[in-house]
Amino acid sequence: MTATTATQTTPTALHSPVIGWFDQHARDLPWRRPEAGAWGVMVSEFMLQQTPVSRVLPVYEQWLERWPRPADLAAEPPGEAVRAWGRLGYPRRALRLHGAAQAITERHGGDVPSEHGQLLALPGIGEYTAAAVASFAYGQRHAVLDTNVRRVFARAATGIQYPPNATTAAERRLARALLPEEDERAARWAAATMELGALVCTAKNEDCTRCPIAQQCAWRLAGKPAHQGPPRRGQTYAGTDRQVRGRLLAVLREAVTPVPQSALDVVWDEPVQRARALDGLVADGLVEPLPGRQYRLPLT
Repeated sequence: MTATTATQTTPTALHSPVIGWFDQHARDLPWRRPEAGAWGVMVSEFMLQQTPVSRVLPVYEQWLERWPRPADLAAEPPGEAVRAWGRLGYPRRALRLHGAAQAITERHGGDVPSEHGQLLALPGIGEYTAAAVASFAYGQRHAVLDTNVRRVFARAATGIQYPPNATTAAERRLARALLPEEDERAARWAAATMELGALVCTAKNEDCTRCPIAQQCAWRLAGKPAHQGPPRRGQTYAGTDRQVRGRLLAVLREAVTPVPQSALDVVWDEPVQRARALDGLVADGLVEPLPGRQYRLPLT
């Protein structure tokens, strides 16, 4: 089944079973509760990028307790955002979220804007995050394409096991064609397809017996043909620059005063890789070098 055929024949037939399944099986996550507000939704979207829910939950709750509004975060040095990010990984997200909080405070009176264009204009906000916040926080009609949604659409509508490595124009067209017409239902559909990909239509060991649209799934009906694209390799961590960066940042997060070079030298034996990782942290604005071969988290 092609994407074109799927969009002509199946969209409305998919909506009710997927949304009905979500109504019964959605996880009770703090960013889905009304009290989370748009800021809570935005924080969750930054934290959940490439990071599982189980790791995000404790950091998210601590973050919102400390910084319940964008202005609260904007008033702190960016290094405090990096410190509070803990071991979530990809800490540049913390700097981007801090930058977004500053822009929200300066441009929008401290309230997360509801217009998609205004969200997209914030620093650190891409197409996915802008659509997700507009949809999940404000109930608007947008195609929200994360990895889970893309996988559901690839299988159910296009008949392939995995989507391409990068989002394509064809995927965006398909996602828009599958959107319900009503804003509220479209927002519910976005959340429901994301949850379906996270819990049932997973990357490995998908559970078709629990899927509300298994009888309509083009991939299952085709006999689940194997992936034909480039090999899918899992991300490695041990021994990489990412691991070294994480260890260096861990020392700086725990420190209340500048850290001497000697304290950083002991975290990794290989000096060339250690220096490269530290230089990368400085270049990314995550670490601030000081006179006397000392380092700290950034204050500005």
